[in-house]
Amino acid sequence: MEDFLTVVWRTIFLYVLIIIVLRLMGKRELGQLSVIDLVISVLIAEVAAFALDDPDSSLFLSVVPILLLLIIQVTASFISLKSKKFRDVVDGDPAVIIREGVIDETEMRKQRYNLDDLLQQLREQQVGSVTEVEYAILEPSGNLSVFKKDGSPPILPLITDGFVQDTHLMLIGKSRDWLFEEIKKSGYAEPDHIFFCSLEAEGLHIQAKKTG
Repeated sequence: MEDFLTVVWRTIFLYVLIIIVLRLMGKRELGQLSVIDLVISVLIAEVAAFALDDPDSSLFLSVVPILLLLIIQVTASFISLKSKKFRDVVDGDPAVIIREGVIDETEMRKQRYNLDDLLQQLREQQVGSVTEVEYAILEPSGNLSVFKKDGSPPILPLITDGFVQDTHLMLIGKSRDWLFEEIKKSGYAEPDHIFFCSLEAEGLHIQAKKTG
């Protein structure tokens, strides 16, 4: 009976604790979890399972790893917020899988992404043929963003956190020289002071970094 009550108490305590921890980790859809988010979530589940499997073990020794994992995740999120390079290492960049109705076989092999997955995700978005697609972009989350030829073109960031997105420039047929000339017209000598920049229908949309 004592073991039963211990398991019940631990289950309730860990349930509340994990909810609090996940809330502190921030809001993400399941399909948008980064590699770090996924690893942390799995490890927290494993630590909680060990605590429930052995009622005689110290609950404190189970809580410490969970709190440590929370600290690791929050620290990684903070670094990710400040560093584009860190985000690229952890999450990777979006990959263009289809361009103007043509599947990029090389990019698919690089991403280890097969035709069955591609066609399934196209069907899920009511796309009947690859030839209907202007761009299909495989996001770091694994979701496929599809832009049809008769729809609005994708608005791609050209500068994020001060870093020029050369892949996106290539997609819209522009060069770095063109971009630097355009941002100079808007009063920016370098991209370092730009938080976000994209090419909209009416021209460049630029948002400066906040100082301080």
